[in-house]
Amino acid sequence: QLPATTTTATSAEMPRRTLGKTGEKVSLLCLGGYHIGVPKDPAEGIRIIEAAIDRGINFLDNSDDYHKGDSEVRMGNAIKGKRDKVFLMTKGHPRDKKGALKNLEESLTRLQTDYLDLWQFHEIVYETDPDWIFSPNGAIEAAYVAKKQGKVRYIGFTGHKDPAIHLKMLSKPYEWDTVQMPINALDHHFRSFEQQVLPVLVKRNIGVIGMKPLASGN
Repeated sequence: QLPATTTTATSAEMPRRTLGKTGEKVSLLCLGGYHIGVPKDPAEGIRIIEAAIDRGINFLDNSDDYHKGDSEVRMGNAIKGKRDKVFLMTKGHPRDKKGALKNLEESLTRLQTDYLDLWQFHEIVYETDPDWIFSPNGAIEAAYVAKKQGKVRYIGFTGHKDPAIHLKMLSKPYEWDTVQMPINALDHHFRSFEQQVLPVLVKRNIGVIGMKPLASGN
């Protein structure tokens, strides 16, 4: 239960980490965008975001499909007047250039911002995803366009199924800024992202974003 107001911050400071070769300093904890869309009352989700920012969390996560875009809407409302205080990330699903660019504009509108600090290709979970993204008129072309237009600062990808698919994405001709993947105690025992993917990211100084630290409650 959060206090009624978010004006009083705790005395402890939220640790910051350098996000790979981007050099950006982001909070050790990232506020999960899916979860701020869970409360039925939009004001409650907004209050959670505001409380997180007031307490030193500057890394905000989101995605085009979280609660049919409502998570992005809530986050956009919450960061009004605070855009310079946050490192804003969202993620998109389209694998083609046209669809990805359209998707980006929709996310920017919902988030009420002119640019994203980080845009990630979401849910790279099928073996065909990497080839599709890097095919002619694939989504990777949208990444180049978006960066040139100043609408995106950094590019990454996410996935939670198979480290082999992550490695396939990492073999493609692109210098990724970030990679998001499950990192938890259970990961070690089956299709381990920690053992197979993490060493590659460290070697290439790609920003590591861990998700599902409690194995989705398992």
